[in-house]
Amino acid sequence: MLRGDGVSVEFLSADFADPDAAQQVMAAATSAFGRVDALVANHARSSRQSLATLTAGELDASFAVNARATLLLMRHFVEQHDGSPGGRVVLFTSGQYHGAMPEELPYIASKAVVQQLTASLAVELAPRQITVNCVNPGPNDTGYATGELRRRVEHAMPAGRWGRPEDTARLVSWLLSDEADWVTGQTIASDGGWSARGSS
Repeated sequence: MLRGDGVSVEFLSADFADPDAAQQVMAAATSAFGRVDALVANHARSSRQSLATLTAGELDASFAVNARATLLLMRHFVEQHDGSPGGRVVLFTSGQYHGAMPEELPYIASKAVVQQLTASLAVELAPRQITVNCVNPGPNDTGYATGELRRRVEHAMPAGRWGRPEDTARLVSWLLSDEADWVTGQTIASDGGWSARGSS
């Protein structure tokens, strides 16, 4: 679809549980395009484990994919960036900083790392003309939720509907634009007021 619109697109499948995957992805991008001006790290490993069912294997896998791979992607992105204005990094977290999610401990622990890193990375990279921000997309209709869960969340949403991928995409597009060059170190909830309801 994008190629049909005249956009240059490359595809690479990678497993971010592999510690070498981040470097391979960035190397492929720089080989294809010469340099990379923006990094959007919207990958995630999601799992449902409470304290009673928690395993070391799932903790390790979640931290590897959600936290380690994000940091390594950023490292390799910065290494190839020439310091010219307009460098952008957009990270993705979840809603763990707004309310309890006790059934998803490996996921929210590793996503909390990403959110907490945002300010420090933004300060470090500001002299390099790179902004770093984090997005919490809230409940987003990507096809995973059905039945009672879908109905319950929809009823609780202030706007009466789930978020849509295009809602999040508009925010990411703005954060990547020149208009957002003075916004860095922020975690922004694009969730239709979900987080404004208080803890749930």
